[in-house]
Amino acid sequence: MRFAGNLLWILAAGLGFAAQDLPAQQLPAQNLPAPDLKDLEKRVTEFSLPNGAHFIVLERHDAPLISFHMRLNAGSLYDPAGQTGLAHLVERLAFKGTESIGTRNWAEEKKALDAIEEVYDRMEAEANKGLKADQSRVDMLRTQARLAIENARRSVVANEYQRIFSENGAAALEARTTNAAAEFSVTLPSNRGELWFLMESQRLQHPAFREVYAERDASVAEYRQHTESAQGRVLGELVATAFTAFPYRNPLTGWPNDVSNLRRGDVKAFFERYYVPGNITVVICGDADPAEIKRLAERYFGPMAAKSMPPLFHADEPPQAGPRTTVVEIPGDPILAVSYKRPSQYDRDDAVFDLIQLVVGQGRSGLLRSLAVEEKHVAVNTQVVATFPDGRGPSLFTFLLFPAPGHTVEENQQALEDVLQRLKTTPLDEQTLARAKAQGRATVLRRLGSNGQMAELLALCHAEYGGWRKLFTNLEALKAVTAEQVTRVANRYFVATGRTTAYSVLPGQSDPPRPAAKPQTAPRKGGQAQ
Repeated sequence: MRFAGNLLWILAAGLGFAAQDLPAQQLPAQNLPAPDLKDLEKRVTEFSLPNGAHFIVLERHDAPLISFHMRLNAGSLYDPAGQTGLAHLVERLAFKGTESIGTRNWAEEKKALDAIEEVYDRMEAEANKGLKADQSRVDMLRTQARLAIENARRSVVANEYQRIFSENGAAALEARTTNAAAEFSVTLPSNRGELWFLMESQRLQHPAFREVYAERDASVAEYRQHTESAQGRVLGELVATAFTAFPYRNPLTGWPNDVSNLRRGDVKAFFERYYVPGNITVVICGDADPAEIKRLAERYFGPMAAKSMPPLFHADEPPQAGPRTTVVEIPGDPILAVSYKRPSQYDRDDAVFDLIQLVVGQGRSGLLRSLAVEEKHVAVNTQVVATFPDGRGPSLFTFLLFPAPGHTVEENQQALEDVLQRLKTTPLDEQTLARAKAQGRATVLRRLGSNGQMAELLALCHAEYGGWRKLFTNLEALKAVTAEQVTRVANRYFVATGRTTAYSVLPGQSDPPRPAAKPQTAPRKGGQAQ
């Protein structure tokens, strides 16, 4: 379900907008009262354009705001082999503008962008000669590429795309990549809704793909910054160890060597394959009129030509035959991550895993925190994630423990094992079950009180489950979980053959201490040493 809690885990001039529009600083807060689910469901409408783009509208007239959330199945799982980080790079370029927004002179800028590619073509051709390559020529061409990039940058009006949104009262303009999706969201005053249709339809139809190489370098730096985080390092090694084939083992930002070789042509090819109308889900939540939304969608998104849908993602992961362990050398306090293989979010037991997360890891009443932190004092904090890093494929049920000073990883492992053994042998009592279900429902309802989060959840349900109503059936599935189901799932999946463990140690302490050598004794005459 993944809604109960995860770890982890955009012209006013010349366009006829009214002068009374709200400036950004006057946007009222959109933390709305928790909704009545049945009433909310009645206020959802949806439609598809002939080209395949799908729109979902939820009317909520509590405040003069509209939240937009666009989702495409174009996340890191779709990175071509040898091009990890490509989906993330495409997302990073999203708000760099179009052929008319963000440029001083598109014709001149396009020539400059083409000149960059021509230099890169020659540089790669020379480098691909291998041992016969002329390194001095490669270095010269690298300098020429840098100069060509600087020349193209002179035509750029930096941040113009974001500025237009900001000057029209936008809040929370965001773009992000997940394993499954590329997502783009913004909240606007309701009398600025047409701006979103204009800007985003132009971005999809006339992207400029400018500043590719600056963003490529920034993506590499982002990876390195992430790996400097102790928790990021441990979780990265955990996933890379747990999966041998499935691309979850690749970082969202991509491996630096792959990213450093991505080109503008790679970006264009990925965009043209995945950013097609049939792969687009748009959710509009807030002070919106469904009829007007449909008119604007037809006007701005309707002209987009229908294209073939990209292939559905599919990858296999070989069965895990035994426990796996990896040790990470990092300065600082130790971290322990333990995960167990579990089936995808489409499995019939998905809600059971969510219930276990709530029982074991939700707040101070969670079983793991109660034992490891409150009772045994071997940990200072714990976290539990039912679906990590994503649910589309075989996933990981993951436990994070942060040992207390003076306590060891082994003590924390034992505390976790004690909790799991309890789940396997002692059925949960009705009070514990009821409390966990109430916590899960309350968490979801709190998210539904926000237009932006509601739009995100509806988009996720439609894109990943084939319909927004999955949001409501998931809550019913959680409500129906029994103690017997928890016991069965714990015994089936929390087993050594599906376990992967990652933990950190101080630099130089990966190797276990060697036993001291036994002292030699003098041999007897004509005999062996004793």
